[in-house]
Amino acid sequence: MAKKVFISAGGSGIGRCIAEAFLNNDYEVFVCDINAQSLEQFQRDYPKLHIHACDLAEPEQIKLMFAQAVQKLGHIDVLVNNTGISGPTIAADELSFDDWNTVINLNLNSTFLITQLAIPLLKQSGAGVIINMSSIAGRLGYPYRLAYSTSKWGLIGFTKTLSMELGADNIRVNAILPGAVDGDRVQRVLQARADVAHSSLEEVTQNALKNQSLKYFVNPKHIADLCLFLASDSGRSISGQILPIDGDKQCLS
Repeated sequence: MAKKVFISAGGSGIGRCIAEAFLNNDYEVFVCDINAQSLEQFQRDYPKLHIHACDLAEPEQIKLMFAQAVQKLGHIDVLVNNTGISGPTIAADELSFDDWNTVINLNLNSTFLITQLAIPLLKQSGAGVIINMSSIAGRLGYPYRLAYSTSKWGLIGFTKTLSMELGADNIRVNAILPGAVDGDRVQRVLQARADVAHSSLEEVTQNALKNQSLKYFVNPKHIADLCLFLASDSGRSISGQILPIDGDKQCLS
């Protein structure tokens, strides 16, 4: 029987790359995302994919979506918490409370609620796996991105504590911390940083790579490969770990 995977924010970007990796390795996959158009295109590419469009900032929508996931999957073997928004690039004393709440609500609160709903189904699996997508900003300070960095640091404590609580149920919990991932999103982030610093995109890009050992952005397929490994029997003794995949990044500036 195919193992069952639930992936939040899986309609595009890293989430889609992770979902494709599981689909291509014969897992049954359910993804949710706010972008219905992206989900529909994804399902056209992979007709066996289960999809549900919803706003993960809304608890009631999460509950309705999860009921659909249970109906489609029956149980869950692997939960990938990939939800996250960057929030504004702005000085701490100019960050609005509404913007702070928006980031914390989506990046932390929705992840908590999805995980809480999934735990009984992961226990049914007998060997459940939770993978939380944190960030390099979850182990380093990140100037002008206070809300984002705080939320990603929060996922570290979330991961460590759940690993301790759920180990007796043979559920493994780990966090992946991507660095700057190649693609459209990193270009938008770098442009925002350039705007704040009154600098050029080229200069900010060079600076971003200057502070890491490997002088290139992360390939999202490598993140998907790490998810596959953690979900496999080869990763069965790995839990409570914080796993950077960032080219050995030393600082964010």
